[in-house]
Amino acid sequence: MSGMNNGVRRLPVVGVMGSGSDAHRALADPLGRLIARLGAHLLTGGGQGVMRSVAEGFAAEEGRMGLSLGILPGEISSDRCRPPAGYPNRFVEFVVRTHLPGRGVDGGGGESRNILNVLSADALVILPGGTGTRSEALLALRFGKPVISYGPDVDGVPRADSLREVEDFLRRTVG
Repeated sequence: MSGMNNGVRRLPVVGVMGSGSDAHRALADPLGRLIARLGAHLLTGGGQGVMRSVAEGFAAEEGRMGLSLGILPGEISSDRCRPPAGYPNRFVEFVVRTHLPGRGVDGGGGESRNILNVLSADALVILPGGTGTRSEALLALRFGKPVISYGPDVDGVPRADSLREVEDFLRRTVG
């Protein structure tokens, strides 16, 4: 799953979007391990729940080539911008700090980091989550990003019923 461009090796980026509170470990941990074995970077929102579980599985895979990336929300107060409590989780290796809140009205405007999560990924896997996760799935459709749901039903998003189906999707789209 790697590409060469003028001698520079570029690994694909697989975004995993899901709940910031519920871990859904049975889905997230094996998915993180799979992404690591496929030789990709993992991108999440850098927080808890699914974001932490998938990053933990990813980080546990020995010999992986990719990094765990986290695009963090930011809270602005007076002259400082800092991530909210719990961000980044300890499995995020490369932190992208933003001034954007975790959630916006529609998740797609300039008031949310969801659009950065979607546009920064080469392909996305949607795990169970709330309105923010749903907005990321819809943004992926809007911007023509390869996307698959692993768990939840999201209108217009193909659904995988097994990790093998997710692997087949990732191999077709980014590797």
